[in-house]
Amino acid sequence: MQKTKIGIIGCGVISSIYLENGTKTFGMLEVAAVADLIPDMARQRAAEYGIPKACTVEELLADPEIEIVVNLTAPQAHTEVNLQILNAEKHVYAEKPFALSREDADRVLALAEQKGLRVGVAPDTFLGAGLQTSRKIIDDGWIGTPYAASGLILMGNAYDAMHPNFHHYLQLGWDPLLDMTPYYLTAFIHLLGPVSSVSGSAGQVKSEHTVTNPRSPRFGETVPIGAPMHVTAMLEFENGVTASLQAAKESFGYTPRLEIYGTEGILHVPDPNMFDGAPRIQQRNGETHTFPYSHDFAQNSRGIGIADMAHAIRSGRQHRASGGLARHVLDIQMGILDSSKEQRRIAVEARCEQPAALPLGLKYGMLD
Repeated sequence: MQKTKIGIIGCGVISSIYLENGTKTFGMLEVAAVADLIPDMARQRAAEYGIPKACTVEELLADPEIEIVVNLTAPQAHTEVNLQILNAEKHVYAEKPFALSREDADRVLALAEQKGLRVGVAPDTFLGAGLQTSRKIIDDGWIGTPYAASGLILMGNAYDAMHPNFHHYLQLGWDPLLDMTPYYLTAFIHLLGPVSSVSGSAGQVKSEHTVTNPRSPRFGETVPIGAPMHVTAMLEFENGVTASLQAAKESFGYTPRLEIYGTEGILHVPDPNMFDGAPRIQQRNGETHTFPYSHDFAQNSRGIGIADMAHAIRSGRQHRASGGLARHVLDIQMGILDSSKEQRRIAVEARCEQPAALPLGLKYGMLD
């Protein structure tokens, strides 16, 4: 299959794994250029991964050979950069969150439709071995008919203040709802299908934070907290399944959990933030079984969504980590906030299809 040339805008920490997999794991991708507002960061990444061109955003977008541009900028910049990419006649694949409002997401999708271009959005962890195997367990009937689910993600890194710009992590976009629940909501939709309505509560323990860590470069400063630091939601799926979801950055350590409850068993799903982890079921008779992977990509395969989109562009099929899926996730997230403010259940109006499971028996690095 003909290789697809991609460019990457944003050369921060997360770019490393995208470049690692874009140059080594997915053979049909070719990273042609990297760009960043700080030129030295782009040059450093290009040297690390053997990328032929480190350039400005404008130069990257003007390259006629680049088909897909990967947007790894900060959440507040996602919409405008996505629009810039589409206006340059390139397909876009963006990190989560897709946008900070429904309106911004719709602007991107409308422009893509107008131009006949594709939009892909992280997370793509649901394409990894752990969640694909979990999907096969459900589809093969191991837990009977699913009727309920629960998800939990507790983190404690919001207030450590070791990063000089840590205050960004206390604002919308870096908060637990928009930063962490995309993994869980996308996993839920992958495993159970789309959501029809949501109710939720969002809050925070305090409205500002004083840095008490003496090792922090911001020691002694008081900064405002501009987003909810904990959320709880109840989801109703189109197929009648109900689920609870809780996410917080008020806690400590890292506590992930996702379970699917069926008439014949309980499926303990591996961490949706990761690609690995063996699924485990508890059956009606009390026996517990751990399943070997039915699919590949148990290693950190961030960027698999880009590779899947590149395959889909060539074959004409739908790509899995799609803008439509991300828009559905965003509508759920905004519905949680709306429900918390209005004290009522919110219909999820943005529709999407359950993403197709990956085929069995794929050759390493291939998606078709």
